[in-house]
Amino acid sequence: MPGPAVDSVEPSKNLPAHADVVVIGGGIIGTSTALELVERGLSVVLCEKGIIAGEQSSRNWGWVRLSRRDPREIELMAASIRIWEGLAERVGHDVGYRQCGILVPFHSKAFRAENEAWLEHIRDTQHRVAAISSDQVRQLVPDMRLDFDGALYSPTDGRAEPQRVAPAIARAAQARGATILTGCAVRRIETSAGAVSGVITERGRIGTSAVVVAGGAWSRLLLRDIGVTLPQLKVLNSVLRTEPVPDGPEITVRGPRFSVRRRADGGYTVSTLASNVYDLTPDSFRFLHQFIPALKMEWSGLKPRIGRRFLEEWRDLRRRDPGELSPYERTRILDPEPNVAMTDQALARLAEAFPAFRQAKVAQRWAGLIDVTPDAVPVISTVDSHPGLVVATGFSGHGFGLGPGAGRMAADLVTAVPPMVDPTAFRLSRFSDGSEIVPMTGV
Repeated sequence: MPGPAVDSVEPSKNLPAHADVVVIGGGIIGTSTALELVERGLSVVLCEKGIIAGEQSSRNWGWVRLSRRDPREIELMAASIRIWEGLAERVGHDVGYRQCGILVPFHSKAFRAENEAWLEHIRDTQHRVAAISSDQVRQLVPDMRLDFDGALYSPTDGRAEPQRVAPAIARAAQARGATILTGCAVRRIETSAGAVSGVITERGRIGTSAVVVAGGAWSRLLLRDIGVTLPQLKVLNSVLRTEPVPDGPEITVRGPRFSVRRRADGGYTVSTLASNVYDLTPDSFRFLHQFIPALKMEWSGLKPRIGRRFLEEWRDLRRRDPGELSPYERTRILDPEPNVAMTDQALARLAEAFPAFRQAKVAQRWAGLIDVTPDAVPVISTVDSHPGLVVATGFSGHGFGLGPGAGRMAADLVTAVPPMVDPTAFRLSRFSDGSEIVPMTGV
């Protein structure tokens, strides 16, 4: 089942023998990091095993939101929105970014209380998110047919087109001098006396003293090979897009058991909110203790299963010689089968809420694997045991909106300048230094 069509990026032809920084991963985090670094005058090589934005960076919902975000991510997200506002001009391409607003109707007393509690995290700040009345909701979405008692509303939250964004950023980085290599898997990070000294790719070695691992769902495996433990699991989420719906809402809506956002082509991206498929793997048991709090929070929305992914990941964990064919070459793009029943249910709920969708035609369905950490907060961090190594991964379904800001923070860490926001909450060592791991908002 092919995923969404992604804008193309013509790869650079030559493999440099050396670079100041090698970025591993061609999603929105990796491309944003590469752009930041090359703009600071560093020589940068980005290595992507498949195509730019081939995995979750093109398969997400396309939301750029501060509302309902984990409190530890709020300031980073606010900084990221400021970057989003100038991104099209910076990269020379319309990435579909619009501040259309996001509306979250309160469909129960408990859900209202949950959102009002979240608002306490932004009290006395300038962030424009508020609880609004039912009359105000009706003014925003007069055609919505839901039982609700007010809503959470953020007028400056928005959307962009996932299939455009990372490719546009990659092309901009390339135009400024970065080398963008696609179909070029990094088989192993090379170290000397513990410090980063290069990467071994399927096409040869690149010497470097700095590596940024922005490999999404593959980061755990890549780091494991050099003795760095990243507790990370994968959750499958399924999405559909419709053909154009003339009378659909302009505003993005998170309703009960559905989400919907308008696309640039006039269609809509639709997904369920609380039903994610979880494939049991060897790491499910290895990291069980660390993920227990998250499992308790998300259990009602998880659909666990066991199948071929267990054996595939068991095989991938085998120690390999750097000259061997790697898992990153065997699977260039993670393209799992979508759950048709879940997406059908989401579309049915959407049609109940908005009559305009009763005749909506499904244009495509796809699925993606979300890389999840035990507290559903990303890792954007140096690694004390491996000088020169920066990790930017584990975005737990929140990475698209955070992408430009996360790329800037990763570049700050590489260049040893004061990070744009306090990086403490994103440090890798929180999983091993005895810190209490507390998930707050989930995937």
